[in-house]
Amino acid sequence: MMPFSAAGPIESAIVLAADDPQQLAGFYGLLVGRAPEPGLSARHWRLPLPSGGRLEIYAPSSRRPRPRQHGRLGVCATRPAGPEPALQVLHDWRLQLLVQGAVELEPARLEPFGAEAWMADPEGNPFLLLVQGGTG
Repeated sequence: MMPFSAAGPIESAIVLAADDPQQLAGFYGLLVGRAPEPGLSARHWRLPLPSGGRLEIYAPSSRRPRPRQHGRLGVCATRPAGPEPALQVLHDWRLQLLVQGAVELEPARLEPFGAEAWMADPEGNPFLLLVQGGTG
């Protein structure tokens, strides 16, 4: 079966419903080190992701309730530890985000591949911080 291409190439993005899209776009911009951009309306923001693609942050229609989902999908932000211990890099990164309204969901832990911590953004959406490598 041939992919549908009559209207041009298909793009993909991660979408995130928000009560305050501009504020949440600023939070995720800090998380990934990129500046958010205005989207298709005043209630929509776009965040280009460092590895390609983008995060689309929008306020759903006021005619229906905001979708609340508790599934297994979450944004994962990754950075290398470099010469520093992975847990120290993760600790410093977490502190920056806690000041911006993030909440720790699980304590940081060391894994064979690096250090990780599950957190929630200021609106309660889960995300994972992953620091790869390092000395522990």
